[in-house]
Amino acid sequence: MKTVEGTVLSGREFSPVEGRVVVEDGRITAVESAETESNDIVVPAFVNAHTHLGDSVAKEAAVGLSLEKAVVPPDSLKHRRLAAADREQLVAVMERTLRFMQQTGTVSTLDFREFGTAGARALRDAAESLEIEPFIFGSDEIAVLDVADGYGASGANDSEFEDERDACRERGVPFAIHAGEPDATDIHPALELEPDLLVHMVHAQQEHLDRVADQSVPIAVCPRANTVLDVGRPPIRELLDHTTVALGTDNVMLNSPSMFREMAYTAKVFDVSPREVLRMATTAGAEVTGLDCGVIEEGKRGALTVIDGDSDNLAGAVDPVAAVVRRAGEADVKRVVC
Repeated sequence: MKTVEGTVLSGREFSPVEGRVVVEDGRITAVESAETESNDIVVPAFVNAHTHLGDSVAKEAAVGLSLEKAVVPPDSLKHRRLAAADREQLVAVMERTLRFMQQTGTVSTLDFREFGTAGARALRDAAESLEIEPFIFGSDEIAVLDVADGYGASGANDSEFEDERDACRERGVPFAIHAGEPDATDIHPALELEPDLLVHMVHAQQEHLDRVADQSVPIAVCPRANTVLDVGRPPIRELLDHTTVALGTDNVMLNSPSMFREMAYTAKVFDVSPREVLRMATTAGAEVTGLDCGVIEEGKRGALTVIDGDSDNLAGAVDPVAAVVRRAGEADVKRVVC
């Protein structure tokens, strides 16, 4: 049995409760109100809703490049670097990125893994010794579904993905696709595939939002990466008004996969509340793929991030939710319970 004390951000509303969380056999068995001397802030562990962990072989290599030159297959810098990396090197650098994510409070990441079955297996091997569990959206071949957890398509303008979508339906696994990143031309074609997750939607307009709401399609947004690649800003307020929105950090070559940095940027740049941002970084990402975490309540997986509320950075904060979302950083993490 594990007991974690402090200010617990409990339930889907992240209500601050002074007390403790009891975890037995990996499950939360109680969230109890009680007096405690602990200044810690206990939050659900983060779920990063969109990454490309293979990019770990080329951190900062694409600074100043356009979207097409940086990441668009097959001839971008990213894909040239991935093709040149040997398997041992790739597994090693992905493992180090995953370890950083685990140490900074992330329990799972929804990763678009390139290079088919071999790529998915490489990511499985990278995570083998760690407690963080990547949810792998494989690519390039239907056979990848023998190894991956779902299929991640590059975009509806790149190819036809009906066969991949049908294969996901047959197996009961999610189909995800990039849409609306450079422009809006691929959004309607992506929605025709009835995806389980859309990624980016930077250029979503009302006609797209209406379809998203009608089809109940969740969306993963990656605002820092969109800024770095200069493709625009996703309309996060409008997206939240129409569907479930989760938060991701996208390409590791562009940004650190830190949910703290992504939350702070989102909270300060967009018309969203700290609670909405924290939900995007935890509950929403878990719900997209059916992960049993992302909220602190009885029966859920005991995946928790414990933050030092008395650190030099956070001491004196009057709102624990805002403190976590807008101010906290990797150095404030005391413990991660995966």
